[in-house]
Amino acid sequence: MDCWSSSFSVEDEFEKLVTRMNPPRVTVDNASSRTATLIKVDSANKHGSLLEVVQVLTDMDLIIRRAYISSDGEWFMDVFHVTDPNGNKLSEDDVSERIQQSLGPRALSFRSLRRSVGVQADAENTTIELTGRDRPGLLSEVFAVLADLKCNVVAAEVWTHNSRMASVVYITDESTGLPIDDPDRLGKIKQLLLYVLKGDRDKRSANTAVSVVSTHKDRRLHQMMYADRDYDVEWEGFGSASDRQTPLVTVERCLDKGYTVVNLRCPDRPKLLFDTVCTLTDMKYVVYHATVIAEGPEAYQEYYIRHIDGSPISSEAERQRVINCLEAAVRRRSSEGIKLELCSEDRVGLLSDVTRIFRENGLSVTRAEVTTKGSQAVNVFYVTDASGCPVKTETIEAVRKEIGITVLRVKDECSKFPPQERGRFSLGDLFRSRSEKFLYNLGLIKSCS
Repeated sequence: MDCWSSSFSVEDEFEKLVTRMNPPRVTVDNASSRTATLIKVDSANKHGSLLEVVQVLTDMDLIIRRAYISSDGEWFMDVFHVTDPNGNKLSEDDVSERIQQSLGPRALSFRSLRRSVGVQADAENTTIELTGRDRPGLLSEVFAVLADLKCNVVAAEVWTHNSRMASVVYITDESTGLPIDDPDRLGKIKQLLLYVLKGDRDKRSANTAVSVVSTHKDRRLHQMMYADRDYDVEWEGFGSASDRQTPLVTVERCLDKGYTVVNLRCPDRPKLLFDTVCTLTDMKYVVYHATVIAEGPEAYQEYYIRHIDGSPISSEAERQRVINCLEAAVRRRSSEGIKLELCSEDRVGLLSDVTRIFRENGLSVTRAEVTTKGSQAVNVFYVTDASGCPVKTETIEAVRKEIGITVLRVKDECSKFPPQERGRFSLGDLFRSRSEKFLYNLGLIKSCS
């Protein structure tokens, strides 16, 4: 074992020991607010703690309307105002236990990252990661190659941003339904997919089959696009973010406290907090204090950050890089185009056929979520025309007739905010006194909402 692996193991075991000695304490409060459930999390502080908590809440499909974070010293205390996806307070009795189990010593650590070149296979499927230049019809070509190689796609997620594409695809063998672990076959899959990804226009290297063990899928997609420099504005082209609504990000110095203050304002959506916290964590910044308000159509986030070594941002180039990376993190999951939902009996080659029909009708997929529930395929596609513009209604209807009117449906993106709550976001909410926030976090005062 080399020195790096040895030190990694010692550090990992020490963190597990600290977690066992200081398990997270979670309390659920349904009395302090009329509109939301308060979840308070107290735990030993370590790099990535905030991301772990936010990820757990996100995976439970909870909507975070407010959050107050404080993690100076060896302990952190977070307070989250959450609702279910329909805007209701939580009624589950086991919320506290589920969060504690997810954050406890047996939970997978987000920091346990071992890079390995090759396709990753687990007990249920084989995972393939793809990055390259986005172009109309690319997803159709990828799925066609997999179908031709007798691979069944059981799940996948595809993001596009700033002319780049990243995807995590889970496959099994078509005939056996088992993971594919034959090195020769995996080598052929990688070679053909890499050929498709490169095409004849990729100015940067495409990549396939680079796996990171024990990394959450959404976090991995952020890491892949960050490594592919999708935040670099000079690469704008097809599918560019230049036409999208730009989030407002400011990065300023707080000289008296030695922090860098990051403010972000943009339209709210599910998983927004995870996307920004994930980006700051992977850029090696520590969030010491934060305030998040997302009680209307717009979200506001304020972070007091430093480097892991305790130093603030010190250069204009780094400041601009943080702005660009946070803007990219917000845009990557933005839903460009019309949302189409496909529900049908799953079969081998289904995705290849559907995306081929999209391509033949001039549709480009900007984002995709592919899942299999039992024998049912439940897939969501966001589509535009080949130039990135909205698709004409007659085109969508022609595609639906070809695939099946009852199989492919147009879904409206509904706001999670009741009409009476829209527009409640006010500047007064943003500038509460630090003392009021502190007393509130301790549970000594109740919510004014």
